[in-house]
Amino acid sequence: MSDILYVNGGTPLHGTITVRGAKNFVSKAMVASLLGETPSRLSNVPLIRDVEVVSGLLDLHGVAVHYDTAAGVLDLDPSNVETAHVADIDAHAGSSRIPILLCGPLLHRLGEAFIPDLGGCAIGDRPINYHLDILRQFGAVVDKRAGGIHLRAPRRLQGTKISLPYPSVGATEQLLLTAVRAEGITELSGAAIEPEIMDLIAVLQKMGAIISVDTDRVIRIEGVERLVGYHHRALGDRIEAASWASAALATGGDIMVKGATQPEMMTFLNTFRKVGGQFDVLDDGIRFWHPGDKLNSIVLETDVHPGFMTDWQQPLVVALTQASGLSIVHETVYENRFGFTNSLTKMGATIQVYKECLGGAACRFGQRNFNHSAVISGPTPLRAADITVPDLRGGFSHLIASLAAQGRSTVRGIDLIDRGYEFFQDKLAALGADVERGCS
Repeated sequence: MSDILYVNGGTPLHGTITVRGAKNFVSKAMVASLLGETPSRLSNVPLIRDVEVVSGLLDLHGVAVHYDTAAGVLDLDPSNVETAHVADIDAHAGSSRIPILLCGPLLHRLGEAFIPDLGGCAIGDRPINYHLDILRQFGAVVDKRAGGIHLRAPRRLQGTKISLPYPSVGATEQLLLTAVRAEGITELSGAAIEPEIMDLIAVLQKMGAIISVDTDRVIRIEGVERLVGYHHRALGDRIEAASWASAALATGGDIMVKGATQPEMMTFLNTFRKVGGQFDVLDDGIRFWHPGDKLNSIVLETDVHPGFMTDWQQPLVVALTQASGLSIVHETVYENRFGFTNSLTKMGATIQVYKECLGGAACRFGQRNFNHSAVISGPTPLRAADITVPDLRGGFSHLIASLAAQGRSTVRGIDLIDRGYEFFQDKLAALGADVERGCS
């Protein structure tokens, strides 16, 4: 069974919607509650699939979870943490990659952990070797078994010194969640410093952790014996906010995104303005609109923070199909993120992908046979089509394209968007979109 959205496009989106906490932060803050000896409260939590998955995983391990969905408040009580059955973890986690981040906290609390084989969106190779290497360096014993990986800590984990070859967000999160209760000092070089990472550090500091962040991507953690619970409000979801901004641009609309904040989106806002979009930063959010003039082609390169976020790239590419001239986009974070452009081409866009590093310096994907650069020629009118969602961000990009296209599109696998976009169908209705959900 696959959810379908029928979209009658060609109408500019106008109205106001609200984004809550960042998908890429909330699940990690939930995992952090395992480290505390007292209950935690997390607010501004969106009702998305990832929150449901982590809530279930925590429940399997004995954490009492109460979620007030209307208020967006999660209460997490880890007083009775226990080992979960392997089959239950596997059945509940499904294709989620989140269970790997439970390992450090569970090793501290129980001395062991198990994770099933990991899935995730098909946007490139995201190996867990960084995670396992980190855990081994702390002293964990890793045993690969059929169907997953078992880890144990024969004694208290020990602080260590680690240098990442690439500033991986997941590996940085793993280290933080493991180092805060390890014995001694841990130093991480080449760390990711995304806003969601900094918000996780803020949570851990509230719990009693001692963490410093240097300007040269070095994070130092002085391990402590115990942590307590936290009260924290999640930062807004900058990816969702940028997705709606791109939708406003692609459809010629005007969208007020409540909950969007300027500091985390400055790089996106600069690019949005270069393309020709307009925005107004207000106390409760950011208004994005198409001013009615021609959109400008640009040269863009994705990068780790503070560069242009890879998750902003796909929705913006849809808007770039309506810009005048040739736009060049060089993807340096995920090597296979341009697969979604096949459907855009089917809808009338003129997009060519290349193995070469275009529009910027050579990156780690150069000469490795990956189509990681794209040239978009525009403006090209988009027409309705029957398309299938490939991954979360690519799926929302397809949704934007169908909203901009003339005619009735059929977007299949739309349930994948529920993973990261809270109440997206209700938000579409609030913006005047003509959509209808079905099932096949």
